[in-house]
Amino acid sequence: MMQESNAPLTARSVLASALLGEDPPELPVAHLVHLAGLFGINGNRARVALSRMAANGEVSTDGTGRYRLTGHLLERQSRQTGSRRGETLPWRGGWTMVVVTTTGRSAEDRSDLRRRLGLARLSELREGVWLRPDNLAHRLDPTDLPDVDLFSARPDGDPADLATALWDVDGWATEARRLLGRLDELEPTGPTDLAPGFVLSAAVLRHLQADPLLPDQLLPGDWPGPVLRRTYDQWDRRYRHVLATWARST
Repeated sequence: MMQESNAPLTARSVLASALLGEDPPELPVAHLVHLAGLFGINGNRARVALSRMAANGEVSTDGTGRYRLTGHLLERQSRQTGSRRGETLPWRGGWTMVVVTTTGRSAEDRSDLRRRLGLARLSELREGVWLRPDNLAHRLDPTDLPDVDLFSARPDGDPADLATALWDVDGWATEARRLLGRLDELEPTGPTDLAPGFVLSAAVLRHLQADPLLPDQLLPGDWPGPVLRRTYDQWDRRYRHVLATWARST
């Protein structure tokens, strides 16, 4: 599971994470530069990183000194927002099955398809066969996946056993509880908490995106997903208050 890293953050990762955390996802360049400074990234490096992100289609600017997410980072923010909410539909026992039908595709095309199916929270049962319970509000669009066939399915065996085979449910829960402990330990109260809090926030959001969002019927009774979401929402409000106060003071 993804944990907080001790490796130095790059200018791009800091700037992207900062924008990903905003709704709408835009910030003044001065704020972005100050935030990068918390991680020892000077203003010149931050501005160069913003220019490169703009050239790569990851951000745009209207010339007023504000940068906004675009392209795949904007899509990532949409997924992040959905993951943070964790909304699902009532489940009646059905599964979505995706079967890859096209052979002879390039390695790049195969990798892209696997990435897209993973982002849709499907898991691979065996090569070319992907599954998940059909409890998500966002349905797969066959026109977006021309190389696959979609089926409605229902396993003969215990669906909870199938879910455990497809996803590391225990591993996700263990990391969620570790992050809950870190949120409790790191109470945002002042500027010294901003940098470690920034890293912790990114770790929680990454972990929520890895949540398979399984139906309650397939999860243990002490599943920590809802608690992590509620706790993080409360923690994030406090963190953003400290961040806004620091931004005004600088």
